[in-house]
Amino acid sequence: MYQKRSYGMMPATFGGLLENMLHNGISRINEDATAGSTPVNIHETDKGYDLHVVAPGIRKEDFKINVDKNVLTVSYEHKEETKEEGKEENQVKFLRTEYSVKSFKRSFTLNEKIDTTAISAKYSDGILNVSLPKKENAEVPAKEIVIN
Repeated sequence: MYQKRSYGMMPATFGGLLENMLHNGISRINEDATAGSTPVNIHETDKGYDLHVVAPGIRKEDFKINVDKNVLTVSYEHKEETKEEGKEENQVKFLRTEYSVKSFKRSFTLNEKIDTTAISAKYSDGILNVSLPKKENAEVPAKEIVIN
C-alpha cells in the first residue's frame, strides 16, 4: 500500500548541498528501524520543509516531537488500556483484526538552514504535519575559489 524509497547509505540533511543536487531531502537515523514503520512524506517549499506522518487514530496529545542536537524526533508510544478491578466492561470479541496501533519513533537530521526555534506541528485527518521553516539568511552566497 505504501511505497518506500531507499536512499541507500548516503548521509543527508534537510537543505544540505548534496541532497539538493540529488533531490534527496531526508536523512534517516537508524535505517533498519524504519522498515515497516510509520510512513513519512517530506516535501520542500520556498519557506522550508513539510514532514507528513501518516498516523490515523492517534490523539494529537499523544505525539512527542523534539529537537536535540539538530536531530528532529517524532514519536508515539502506544499504551495498552488496563482493566480496573470491580468495573464491568463490555467484552468485545474480534472476528477479524487487520490493523493495530503501534508505537513508533522516527528521527531526522536537520542542518544549519533549518530554524529549529520556529518548528511547528498540526494534526488533522490522521496526518501529522511538522513544518520546518528555513532561516531567513539560509542562502549561501556564491563564492569564487582561488586555486593556489
